[in-house]
Amino acid sequence: MVILGIDPGTTIMGYGVISITRNEPAMLLLGSLDQRKIRDHFEKIAKIFERTLELIRDYKPSALAIEAPFYGKNVQSMLKLGRAQGAAISAALYKSVPVFEYAPRKIKQSITGHGDASKEQVANFLQYILKIQLKPETLDATDGLAAALCHFYQVKNPVNSGTSNNWEDFIRKNPGRVREK
Repeated sequence: MVILGIDPGTTIMGYGVISITRNEPAMLLLGSLDQRKIRDHFEKIAKIFERTLELIRDYKPSALAIEAPFYGKNVQSMLKLGRAQGAAISAALYKSVPVFEYAPRKIKQSITGHGDASKEQVANFLQYILKIQLKPETLDATDGLAAALCHFYQVKNPVNSGTSNNWEDFIRKNPGRVREK
């Protein structure tokens, strides 16, 4: 399984690609699309769409995990973020890649165990989990990588997949998957 994770943004879009082999995640790519020098908002949206298509073509992900927009102080910023997210989602849907959206708190919670973790804390956990070295300048990209890893954890954990409410419910629904000692 290959998962593409995206942290959408019109100024900087972070992305990461992980592969899963024998239930172990490994980083394939970590990067960002820096558009600070581009002034035209619609050109930025087009570049997000194009870059997402390139990532899908090059890595052939089985899923796109994307960070959901959150409301900050500025409604205009939220609208721009929604457009960036829409461009990435449209590229995935255009290539028939299933899309999974996660709130920023959910992503941080799944990586660090704490929904209010800082970017630095998320990066530190990613280094430990994926056995990689990250540079300070990659912090914009780590949120995309974290989204991909978050999706892996949701797929891997049957309780959090939405099919069961808790372990007792899972055991009741899946008696053949449980062994007694």
